[in-house]
Amino acid sequence: MFLPRWRSDSTSNSSDSIDPIHWTYVYDNSPLEKTLEKYVDYEKLNPTGKPNGRLIITAVNVLTAEPLTFDSSKQKITSKHILATSGYPFYFLPWTEVEKDVYAWDGGLLSNTPLREVIDASPVNNKQVFLVENYPKNIEKLPENIPDVLHRARDIVFSDKTIHNIKMSKVITRYLEFIDELYNIIDKNIDKEKLDKDKMRQIDLKYNKFCCEHGAEIKKIYYITRNEDCPHIYENADFSLGTIKDSIKEGEVKTNEVIHNMKKSQ
Repeated sequence: MFLPRWRSDSTSNSSDSIDPIHWTYVYDNSPLEKTLEKYVDYEKLNPTGKPNGRLIITAVNVLTAEPLTFDSSKQKITSKHILATSGYPFYFLPWTEVEKDVYAWDGGLLSNTPLREVIDASPVNNKQVFLVENYPKNIEKLPENIPDVLHRARDIVFSDKTIHNIKMSKVITRYLEFIDELYNIIDKNIDKEKLDKDKMRQIDLKYNKFCCEHGAEIKKIYYITRNEDCPHIYENADFSLGTIKDSIKEGEVKTNEVIHNMKKSQ
């Protein structure tokens, strides 16, 4: 996935980067690009690729701190987008220039749970959201030493912070229901011929924009949280094959449990 910059085979060892005083990162992640090229079918990750899924990943603009969203239904996803969304500076990984003069870091710096981006990507359809938490919000006891403190602080930084978004979504839903109710009263009980046509056209346009084109509601959110049997501060930098396979297996098992319980309750 990456190489230390001081390694002789690191691609970052150009003449202008030998002196560590000018380094802005320590680990060269260009090997990850080759790994991605080996396993990812990028032809499917574009608007015309006819994929069986949709990939939405996030980053942050290094210069402006603005969120960046890369959506395979709107643009072709490439290895540079994935490098950008995994370039976490506190692990000394580099930013990536995703387009001219746009330099991106890991979107987890702003929010590790891109629920807002999911809502924006599908503003019409009501949703049941399955949210996988890699970092637990709740623990049973206080940290007992400095490594525990750093581990817990890291969990809080990366933990799900969508509660406010969900509350706002519910408020907006109530507003939209009220707008819909008022519009139906106007539509069914008022003689439109007596109203100003331009004014009525504006009302129709606003109604369609707010309620029809952007009226999606979050019906329910299902939280899926992984176990932390042996927590350690660098666990989110452990990319060993066994760890990754165990994480995938655990995610599948927990997700299937949630889906099974959801079906039982319906």
